[in-house]
Amino acid sequence: MVRAADRAERPARTSVWLEGKAPRAGSGRRSEHASGLDRDRITEVTVRLLDAEGLAKFSMRRLAAELNVTAMSVYWYVDTKDDLLELALDHVYGELSLPDPDAPDDWRDQLRALTCQYRSLLVRHPWTSPLAGTFLNIGPHSLDFSMTVQRVIRRTGLPTYGQTGAISAIFQFVYGFGTIEGHFAQRSAAAGMTQDEYYREAMTTITETPDLAPLIQESADLMEARGGDTVEEMRERDFTFALELLIKGIEAMAES
Repeated sequence: MVRAADRAERPARTSVWLEGKAPRAGSGRRSEHASGLDRDRITEVTVRLLDAEGLAKFSMRRLAAELNVTAMSVYWYVDTKDDLLELALDHVYGELSLPDPDAPDDWRDQLRALTCQYRSLLVRHPWTSPLAGTFLNIGPHSLDFSMTVQRVIRRTGLPTYGQTGAISAIFQFVYGFGTIEGHFAQRSAAAGMTQDEYYREAMTTITETPDLAPLIQESADLMEARGGDTVEEMRERDFTFALELLIKGIEAMAES
């Protein structure tokens, strides 16, 4: 266990996965038998708290209270809060059902499946977005996801020098789309509204604001052509079209 003073003085950790701290061996000094604690349980409860209360409200003290132990008991299993957040991030990547990139399936279908799952993960766990942009994402589940994506992209026929660009184009798009979608759902829930109610109220306010009304009028044809009676339907149409646009771009680049 690292003392609080040591934690404060140490420089930022590169990654829990590079510090020889995950997985961490048991020790007779620890109270796992008395408290029922282990690293898996701590990580699972962390994920549950982050889902329920968000990243801003999460603290080691709050986690300890949920586990019904002292904060120092948690520090027997992780040295810092960042270590625990990194473990939680990799834990939810384990929810992804990854296709077999060596199967004779069409790479397009595999790519669609991967993007849809990644998007759902970001919406289901909105706190993952800032953490994925903070940490190295080199835990075992994250690496499984990354390697599967890489192997699917290799089958597209793109030249090797363009494959990382294709991965960036696809998955940075999904990251941004899923992040905005997840945060919109959070704001709607915080306001005590459905997403459709929140959207209608926002659009009404914008329309009634003199400086913004022209923007709505100029975009009227786009909104009509977009279609969809609900926020979810509009979002699905946008996501599907954008993804197909990227897939067609990969096909065109591979053929050229």
